[in-house]
Amino acid sequence: MAVTALAVIGLAVSLDLLVGEPPTPAHPVAWFGRLVGALDRDWSVTERGQRLAGVGIAALAPLVPAAVAGGAVLAATAVHPLAGGVVAAIVLFLTISIRSLLELTGTVVAATDGDLADARTQVRGLVGRDASTLSAGELRSAAVESAAENLADGLVATVLPFAVLAPVSLPAAAAAAAWVKGVNTLDSMLGYPSKPVGTASARLDDLVMFLPARVSAIAIAIAAADPLALARARAWAQVPPSPNSGWPMATLACALAIRLEKPGVYTLNPDAALPTLADGERGVSLVGRAAGVSIVIAAGFVVFVSTGLGLESSPLAEVFLT
Repeated sequence: MAVTALAVIGLAVSLDLLVGEPPTPAHPVAWFGRLVGALDRDWSVTERGQRLAGVGIAALAPLVPAAVAGGAVLAATAVHPLAGGVVAAIVLFLTISIRSLLELTGTVVAATDGDLADARTQVRGLVGRDASTLSAGELRSAAVESAAENLADGLVATVLPFAVLAPVSLPAAAAAAAWVKGVNTLDSMLGYPSKPVGTASARLDDLVMFLPARVSAIAIAIAAADPLALARARAWAQVPPSPNSGWPMATLACALAIRLEKPGVYTLNPDAALPTLADGERGVSLVGRAAGVSIVIAAGFVVFVSTGLGLESSPLAEVFLT
């Protein structure tokens, strides 16, 4: 089963690197987003009622993509084990986004070298803050902050549970990855203080992202060949309002010896300067290497689970090995 799981993860990552994200109209995450949009309404005249409705949404809505993903892999496996592996890889591919993240981050960083208007437009694809008055350094900060945070959201959060479950059951692994992506999507659309209906979704996302955020920080420190960056980051990891995003962002700031700042909200590694153009380019490269480290960590989980459970072979593994 280890061979099967590793092959499926390898295919999913390869698809992301070769293809990038599908067009929005054809992306299942966008389809789920339309469902979330329909749920974002007044369910009650009271704030308490809205919060209670939000509990139901957080509990049930992510089960929809999980059921679809798990069912698709199960059905494909019934036809042929190889088909099940391919569908599982496609599901995982649809839950990760590294190539698109790095390309957009690189575009924003490059645009800060003269065309700040373009950089301010492009950065909207990465962050929700008002970019109209941001300086070149603040724009580069926003871009690399987002790259670090989205390393956790866009890769580690779905690859890790997939790696843990894939040696046991590919349908369960696909369902878990889709469920996590559903939780992330709920939080990104509903998890604002101004939306009581999204309070439960935000809290659930905090729980789900606890481990991925910290694994992402470890991956950044390893990729930077600076394990002490993780220790230095502890001083600022809890400064951002999110209990998780500060870890990869602060670790990246310490590894690059730069200041990352969201004006009026948080400052990480405050004694350093805002990133220069070269710093921004190094940040994009470092997050890319950290993504590779994260895949190696996931592979380690696959081997550990397979070895611990004594899972040495499967019909799909035989297909890949012959």
